[in-house]
Amino acid sequence: MGRLQKIQVIVNPESDRGRTKKRWQRIKEALRHFFREFNYTFTEKPLQATEISRAAVKEGTELIVGVGGDGTINEIANGFFEGKRLINHQSSLGIIPSGTGCDFIRSLNIPLNLKKALETISEATVKKIDVGLLKFTTGSGDWKKRFFVNVGDFGIGGEVVARMEKFGRKRKASSYFQSLLQTFFHYKNKKLRLILDGQELPPDEYMVGAIANGQIFGKGMKIAPEAELDDGLFDVILVKGMKVFEFLRNVWKIYTGSHLSHPKINFHRARRVEVFPLDPTEKVLIEIDGEQVGLLPASFEIIHRILPIRGR
Repeated sequence: MGRLQKIQVIVNPESDRGRTKKRWQRIKEALRHFFREFNYTFTEKPLQATEISRAAVKEGTELIVGVGGDGTINEIANGFFEGKRLINHQSSLGIIPSGTGCDFIRSLNIPLNLKKALETISEATVKKIDVGLLKFTTGSGDWKKRFFVNVGDFGIGGEVVARMEKFGRKRKASSYFQSLLQTFFHYKNKKLRLILDGQELPPDEYMVGAIANGQIFGKGMKIAPEAELDDGLFDVILVKGMKVFEFLRNVWKIYTGSHLSHPKINFHRARRVEVFPLDPTEKVLIEIDGEQVGLLPASFEIIHRILPIRGR
């Protein structure tokens, strides 16, 4: 096992509809088979994982292990940074998947199986991946910043996640697709202006725009099948409006990653994406890593190979 590492485990007990709390004893026992000593903390409120993570990396903790879903990992990853600066280059992130949404781990080849996930944390070499930096507006008109590790999107995706959050503990693996269908029937396409690496696209109506670092979001949708976590580029997938039957006829393609050839889907790669609603009074929601965070206008900027993570 080598020399003793300083390890902080951050647990979201409410993840996976509260099941993480119920199986924590088993997770803790498994951790003890791989690591002689570790501290662990349960989160009790939103964004607390960021506070715990930031304090740990400042104290020189070498390994931060997140136990939860994509939202928990997002919060922990944000704690690695101050401004655009990585606080401690010796700290790395490990993941024990335990959420209703565990899309990010699939781009890292981290297994859902507890023992195999712990083997990845203990045996895999540390790799540095890209992260996205989102600058967005709030409901009160202020500007905020937040990092994301997997996928950010605007349009129908933000509204789906907002609807999902109403499920609370009743959320199931199928809840995302159910919320997507419910939202689709009431959704109005958004007229947007986009600038990719300084080049402006013609204004158009879009159903969704995905700014992807990882490949998969929305509980298994392979939205960006060609995305790589360390290539310094976002895969940008822009979906124009579809009629009901056209959408239903093609939605399966997103799960298989065969949708990029559809005539109403545009694919780009960029380091920076700026998005503005043509009507500044129109509310266009944004979500990152499965959490609804704010509104357009917004900018998405990639930061190349900065986050140290245990993955294969």
